[in-house]
Amino acid sequence: MTAILEVFNLTKSFRSLKAVDDVSFAIPKGSCFGLLGPNGAGKTTTIEIIEGIKKPTSGRILYKGKLRDGQFSSETGIQFQTTALMDYLKTHEVLKLFSKLYRHTQSIDDLIEICQLEEFLETYATKLSGGQRQRLLLAVALINDPEILFLDEPTTGLDPQARRNFWALIRNIKKCGKTVLLTTHYMEEAELLCDQLIIMDKGKIIADGSPEQLLKKNFDHTYVCLDRKDFSNTANANFAQTISSPIEVQEDCIAIATNNVEKTLLELMSQNVALQSLQVRKPSLDDLFLKLTGHHLRE
Repeated sequence: MTAILEVFNLTKSFRSLKAVDDVSFAIPKGSCFGLLGPNGAGKTTTIEIIEGIKKPTSGRILYKGKLRDGQFSSETGIQFQTTALMDYLKTHEVLKLFSKLYRHTQSIDDLIEICQLEEFLETYATKLSGGQRQRLLLAVALINDPEILFLDEPTTGLDPQARRNFWALIRNIKKCGKTVLLTTHYMEEAELLCDQLIIMDKGKIIADGSPEQLLKKNFDHTYVCLDRKDFSNTANANFAQTISSPIEVQEDCIAIATNNVEKTLLELMSQNVALQSLQVRKPSLDDLFLKLTGHHLRE
């Protein structure tokens, strides 16, 4: 697949701190490409350099095979982590205002439909809920009908329902043929939306590929999980020493990494371990990040 954006050996230093450390990747046209990592990993600095907001210490960035120029600016849409909206402007007035800033714009009526803004067009922008505000900011980022859309942690702070509604919007935008560069520290978001991704930590890329490729490469087991309290008594503690599969102590559970779920369940039942909290799940990107770095994506 043809790359719409290519990054070569990108670095950014702030005195003694190297926020981005020799980062290289390519974004296929029409894909959703994810940058994952905890706060401070270098995601936002990387995306701001690509957008042209910050200058790199070194490295090259190509858009459609050429160095970025006015074409890149006119074909780019950006939704920042935080954006101030004007007081005393209603939703539809914000859209009209931003549409005046571009020579080529997408139909405001189409944006209202795409981003589901109908219910609060007459609401002042400063009175919108978190989810409504993010949908309006997404419409603003799309107003110049960009070919590549930058979304910097767009669902941070949203409740689960608003987050899932936003995911649906991103899927619809991608169906229109646009390329999306998404930074996030929500592993579920990345697994559901991203075709390709890189995981960053301390300014470096520590893993890259599709979510499926990364998980298949790093895990060959399933997790059987139980609440910690189910292992609090002596019998269960003894069981932990005799079970045939590795046991991991995670945030709020005991996770048994097994290649044979049925065998593990039989072992649990034979030792009369309480199974009320039992969950069986596949490894996630959060598990991958924990394996690679020793801490979780959300930290």
